Amino acid sequence: MNFTGTITTTRVRQGKRDTKLLGNTYMQISQGSGESHASQTIAEPLDILRQTFGYEQFRDPQAEVIQTVCDGGDALVIMPTGGGKSLCYQIPALVRGGVGVVISPLIALMQDQVSALKQLGVAAAFLNSTLANDQIWQIEQQLSNGEIDLLYIAPERLLQTRTLNLFRQINLALFAIDEAHCVSQWGHDFRSDYLGLSILHEQFPSVPRVALTATADERTRGEIVNRLGLAGARQFLCGFDRPNIQYRITQKNNARQQLLQFLKHEHSEDAGIVYCLSRKKVEDVAAWMSAEGYTALPYHAGLPAEQRQAHQDRFLREDGVIIVATVAFGMGIDKPDVRFVAHLDLPKSLEAYYQETGRAGRDGQPANAWMVYGVQDVIKLRQMLEMSNGDDQHKRAERHKLDAMLGLCEITTCRRQALLHYFGDDAGASCGNCDACLIPIETWDGSEAAQKALSCAYRSGQKFGVNHLIDVLLGKSTDKVLQFGHQNLGVFGLGESLDTTQWRSVFRQLVARGYLTVDVSGFGSLILTEKCRPVLKGEETLHLRKDPKPQRKSRGKSARESISFTGGDEALWQKLRRLRKQLAEEQSVPPYIIFGDQTLKELVTYQPITSTQMLNINGVGDAKLERYGDTFMEAIREHQVDYLDRDL
Repeated sequence: MNFTGTITTTRVRQGKRDTKLLGNTYMQISQGSGESHASQTIAEPLDILRQTFGYEQFRDPQAEVIQTVCDGGDALVIMPTGGGKSLCYQIPALVRGGVGVVISPLIALMQDQVSALKQLGVAAAFLNSTLANDQIWQIEQQLSNGEIDLLYIAPERLLQTRTLNLFRQINLALFAIDEAHCVSQWGHDFRSDYLGLSILHEQFPSVPRVALTATADERTRGEIVNRLGLAGARQFLCGFDRPNIQYRITQKNNARQQLLQFLKHEHSEDAGIVYCLSRKKVEDVAAWMSAEGYTALPYHAGLPAEQRQAHQDRFLREDGVIIVATVAFGMGIDKPDVRFVAHLDLPKSLEAYYQETGRAGRDGQPANAWMVYGVQDVIKLRQMLEMSNGDDQHKRAERHKLDAMLGLCEITTCRRQALLHYFGDDAGASCGNCDACLIPIETWDGSEAAQKALSCAYRSGQKFGVNHLIDVLLGKSTDKVLQFGHQNLGVFGLGESLDTTQWRSVFRQLVARGYLTVDVSGFGSLILTEKCRPVLKGEETLHLRKDPKPQRKSRGKSARESISFTGGDEALWQKLRRLRKQLAEEQSVPPYIIFGDQTLKELVTYQPITSTQMLNINGVGDAKLERYGDTFMEAIREHQVDYLDRDL
């Protein structure tokens, strides 16, 4: 996270007066006793931001959120991924007396956050199912002794009687409910345990609560407020725009080869995530990508826990690893240098799409959200929806979400505008950084083609899928066509003016726009809806999008373009990356926890060789200066001497 954008040449650090930093809890020395006790608001939030996290200024509205919580108020924070949500509870937990309790839905998030905080000198811990009983007992003792500043905990463990009894006996600074959209029963990441978190308001009414998420439309925000008892909370809606992400959606036409071209031309050495709908497809695609020379690892809920953990660890700690996954992967992953997220299947909703694509470019550098989809994706998702166990109300809500997702795919104007509008955010002018803006979509009068497609579905008895209907329209005498006598239909051969790909586009758009629906029996038959009558009667003109031909040239920046050096600077960049990786391996942590790419970039650009200069680098605070300052400054000095000798 870069809070300043540009480096500040002079950093003013306020003295701590009669304070010392102990495990990153600010303590005040009791005069005469030599003992210490937690002080209620000694350190200012800005001091902690600068001295501990190494950044000069807050982003809007971090300072206001932090002050609200520090003053004991509740808050609901909707902030895009990479916007700095974690600081909104981490800093208040360090300012206020007691421990800040962070409720998190995934083990990966806890471990990642705790590792990063320990690097900063913060006394942090987590409680989840990965710990042995003696480890749990030790952490509980540390909590009782006031030795922990931030505790990450799973909701199911928090709701246990043992945990609640412990919390009643210790000093609590705040409760932070991360990924708060998980409380929504209509949402894409619903967690039933989140429904029990209303107990926090009931049993700990004086402890401030802050609920945070990157994904919540108006309905979901209302659910969060109601279910968590946050009616009196201040709401901070910070916008959903991720301007560094380029959104690109295209029709599916040999998806694997399309993905391969995308990777070869734009992300040949980058870390990324490829999402697939089924576990089998995840494993097949990962094996295929590995055969193509990529480090691609599968991840889904059906794999053994040890294998999932091993693959996730490699993704976090190694360069250029690609995870091929179902939606079981990603929430809570803080890896900042994911340069692309690719979808080989259509997500179920815009909430899911936004959440998944948001895992790219957390460091603010250019990243791609790339997706291919086709009519079979639409058919499959509609079948899954209709055959689900949800009641009619739930299915209606899910249909609305899927229709909105399809609308984004088929739109001919700026995708970012449409995406942000869905979440109630005004994007203003066209973004200039999505495929619809970069290569404007052409439309054509598809009324006649639509009539032929609809007539073909109707005349064949509304009992057949897309492939068979296209064969009829193209006049192909396949075994299936002859078996059912469809060569005698009036529409047989009437579609020869379009090719197979174009007809797929027509059917895809008719399904997406609701002129055709899918038979829920599982055969994928297309059925006409009442909406298609005006089209069949010639009373409605239907403009369809003309799908662009595949582009071989890169339209987005790769990681190498976003962080690019030449000559000696490139050599120093690689030297510091190797040093960072070595330090990370020694401590068994991801490299970005040592220093993020943006911090490394500033180290190359400004080449600090004194402690004062080092502290002017964004991402370098007191703890990291002490841990790594001498090592990195020595590497920079060695580099400068090497290149001075070459010049001489």
